[in-house]
This record gives sequence, structure tokens and C-alpha cells, in this order.
Amino acid sequence: MNINLILAIILSIAALYVIYLVKSKTGKFSYSTLTALTLGLILGAIFKSDIKFIEVLGKGYISLIKMIVVPLVMVSIITSIIRLKNLDTLKTIGIKTLAILLGTTGVASIIGIVMAKAFNLGQGINFAAVEGFKAKEIPAFTKVILDFLPSNPVASIVNNQVIPIVIFSLFIAIALVIEDNKNPEKIKPFKDFILSTYELVLSITRMVLQFIPFGVFALIAVAAASNGMDTIKSLINVILAVYIACILQIVLVHTPLISFIARKNPLKFFKDIFPAQVVAFTSQSSYGTLPVTIKSLVENAKVSENIASFVAPLGSTIGMNACGGIYPAIVAIFVANVFNVDMTMYHYFLIVLTTIVSSIGIAGVPGAATMSTTVVLSTLGLPIEGMAMVMAVDAIIDMMRTATNVTGSAVAALVVDETEKRKENKALKA
Repeated sequence: MNINLILAIILSIAALYVIYLVKSKTGKFSYSTLTALTLGLILGAIFKSDIKFIEVLGKGYISLIKMIVVPLVMVSIITSIIRLKNLDTLKTIGIKTLAILLGTTGVASIIGIVMAKAFNLGQGINFAAVEGFKAKEIPAFTKVILDFLPSNPVASIVNNQVIPIVIFSLFIAIALVIEDNKNPEKIKPFKDFILSTYELVLSITRMVLQFIPFGVFALIAVAAASNGMDTIKSLINVILAVYIACILQIVLVHTPLISFIARKNPLKFFKDIFPAQVVAFTSQSSYGTLPVTIKSLVENAKVSENIASFVAPLGSTIGMNACGGIYPAIVAIFVANVFNVDMTMYHYFLIVLTTIVSSIGIAGVPGAATMSTTVVLSTLGLPIEGMAMVMAVDAIIDMMRTATNVTGSAVAALVVDETEKRKENKALKA
């Protein structure tokens, strides 16, 4: 009889119950996740191989994440475009907003790659959950582009090929906007169906996210059992890399946009939107911060209400500099190093391209970064299970990620508003 195994089972059950108590008593997602991280590290370090039976719980959670990605991406993208309401908005303000949000997200992914390389994230870690892994050979660039196009949307959905699904969803969304302008009554049933499905999928996503603390406990316990102190050191480095990358994004990308494009004082603008940044940091939800973001933009930064009400919600589902750019890039490098996959300049280019595309329509709720990271890892042929250890500190990381996302969407609103005002003034003078 293996006494250690029996003791590991008993203490694991007790740990799961403690996590449940913390989750139910405090109502704080971050508290329960940090509790799971701590207990998982302790039990994994103590019981080593005797606790690896808990791995099934972690793998189960990863399966649930995979389950929700495709429907979430599809309905989020279509819903986001529907909210543009008309083609004129889509062609003018919409295109400008998308260019800023996606452009800054592309730069954010480059910053993420640089920080991940600087910290050598994932080096020296051996992840035992995926045995016999072989990296998928990345095809030629022309084939990558062709594979992005949805030749068979149904097959893409079945095979979880998210990028073709994103492209297909964009076609549906734009067609919906066109037909809605021509004959709104005819298209109304399908539009209502999409909007209802969006709410349903968001509800399912929230349900899946409730299991994060328990999945984190299982995944980190197995990782700690295999790697010990290396796991803790690696997690600290990931947190530092994300926080520094987010600060660099604000200083090197957002600040110049405010100064040179919007022609405003960056310090004053950051002071104006500080209430939104604080709410974002504490709530970890871009959507939850929306009322404060719009209020801060309109009342403090003097952005027109129409622009603020349009750009801020769009920035909660499209782009999202940290969740869509920085974090997926950092995790991709981390996972590649864990599985000893050599990254070339072509891989880095593919990371940037994929983060831009996958960041379209990722809903601004806690856990959205997990979805966008799943897309990037799948495209690179890296195992999704590889982000297991990083998920353990997701609650800590998500605070800074969300604050950066909200800052990015607020900056986009300011830039769009100021450039539109200058265009109007120029037209009046002419």
C-alpha cells in the first residue's frame, strides 16, 4: 500500500475544498486562483510523482477551454461588427479605429517577443503533460496565407482552425451590416439569433472560467512535481516580463500616439482616464470597466460622446493590446522554450500576424487572453497544454493586462476623436 499516494489523494481533495471555500466566501476570482497556485506548488513539491493522478483534472479543464474558443470567436466578431450599425461608420471611423487597435496590438506582440527573449522564459523547464510531442513544421508563407482563408468553413470549425473561422466570421458580419441597411426586417431574425447566441456563449464562457482555480491547482501541482523550484522561478519571470512589457507598451506606443497624433499632453490624458485604469486593474474586465472608461473619456478627456461610445466598446472586443498582443506572444515563446522548439524570424513574424488576426473579436471578459493564446499556439503547432503553468499566475497578470487594454482603447478613442475634429475644422474652413 502506497501511503504517500493515499495521503496525496486526501490532501488534494482537502485542497480543492479549500479553494472552493475561498472562491465562495470571498467571491474574488484572484484569491481562489492564488490559493490554488500556492496549494498546488506545495503539494506538488512534497508528493512528486504520487500526485500526478490529479493531471486528469487539469487536462479536463484544457479540453473545456478548447471547447469554447471557436463559438466565442465567431459570435464575438459578428456581434462587434454588427454594432457598427452602418457602412458609413464602418468605412470612416470604423476603419480608423480598427487600424489603431490592431496596429498597436501588432507592436505589442513584438514587445512581448522581445521581453520573453530577454527573460529566457521557459528555459530549463520540462513539461511532462505532453509526452512525445513533435513540433509541427511551419509551412511556407504562401501556404500559411492560403490556410488562413476558409475554403471549407465547416471543416475549419470541426478542426478548430481558428484563423479561417475569424475570416469567415468577418464576411458574415460585413454581409449582415450590408443587408441590415437594405432590408432590416428581412435580416432581423438572423441578427437576433446571433445576438442571442452571443449572450449564450458568454454565459457558457463564464461557466468554464469558474473552473480555472481547480484546473490551475491540478496543472501547477503536476508541474511542481516535475520541476520543483524551477517552476516558481519561471512563474516569477513570466509575471515580470508581462508587467514590464505592458509598461513599455504604454510608454513607447500609447504616449507617442497621444503626443504626436492626438497632439495632447500624455500626462494629463493618463490622469483623465486614471479612474478607468484603476477599475480595469481591480476588476480584470474590459467590459466591466466600459461605463467608467466612457465617462472618463467624455467628462475628463473631452472626447465626443459618439466617438467614446463607439470606440471604447469596440476596443473591448478587438485588438486589446495586452490580452491580444503581449500575452500570447510571451506565452508562445515560453511554450516553445519548454518544448525545445527553435524559433526563427519566420516564427516571430507568424506570431505577430496571428496575434493581430486572433485579437479580432476576443471578448473583453476575464480569461479572454487564454482564448487568444490558444489560437496562437495552435497556429504555431505548439501544444495548448504548454500554457498550463502560466495560467497559474493568470490572475496576477490579468490585472496589468486589463489596465493596458483599457488604456489602449482610450488612446484609440482620443486619436480618432482629435483627427475627426481636425478633419471637420479643415472642411469648414474650405
